[in-house]
Amino acid sequence: MQVDESSEMSYYIYMFGEMASVGFMVCISLERYLVIVKPLWYRYKWNIKTIVVVCAVVWTVPLIYIIPLYFKVNFQLVETIFAIYHLIPLPLFIFFLVGTIKALSGTRSVPADEKRRIVAILVVVFLIYTLLFLPSIIWSLVEQARNSSFFHALAFIFLNINPLADLTMYFFIRKGAIDKFLKSLCCCKISDDLQTNSIDIVNMSASCDEPV
Repeated sequence: MQVDESSEMSYYIYMFGEMASVGFMVCISLERYLVIVKPLWYRYKWNIKTIVVVCAVVWTVPLIYIIPLYFKVNFQLVETIFAIYHLIPLPLFIFFLVGTIKALSGTRSVPADEKRRIVAILVVVFLIYTLLFLPSIIWSLVEQARNSSFFHALAFIFLNINPLADLTMYFFIRKGAIDKFLKSLCCCKISDDLQTNSIDIVNMSASCDEPV
């Protein structure tokens, strides 16, 4: 009984963290959108107090799913809540992406590299969200999908690799992370080339020293 209860509690904690992760993905897209479309509002209104309030909301909203799940409310109702919760961000991601692209196309104050970085972040967030959560949304709403063992396994796998996707996304969001990564690769390549050239020079000098 203790094992079952511990595993069940682990599931609740995991789902709570997963749904909070969805909220923070929306916050990332919103923040990139405000930086470009509403720069003055972002500069003067997006302060520590606002961030704390937003974080509190993001960590609280998943309870609308976790509490019915914990008290074993009707299965279909719980799955409908799950699907609606994960469907709402989709139009928001599209709105933020389209609005940001339109705003960037008409501004000259943002460097081209920064434009590409902002759009890349929004595209990556949208693609990760669509790929990982759309199968679970379909599984929650469509009875035929729930009856399919293959689709159930597919939705389960995609949902459980979400933490890895978040880690990858946050790494690439960091400014300069990609540049540092590419720079390290270039340094390794240059080091290998220098080592190869030095070996070739040694071999050539050795062959020249051999008696004719």
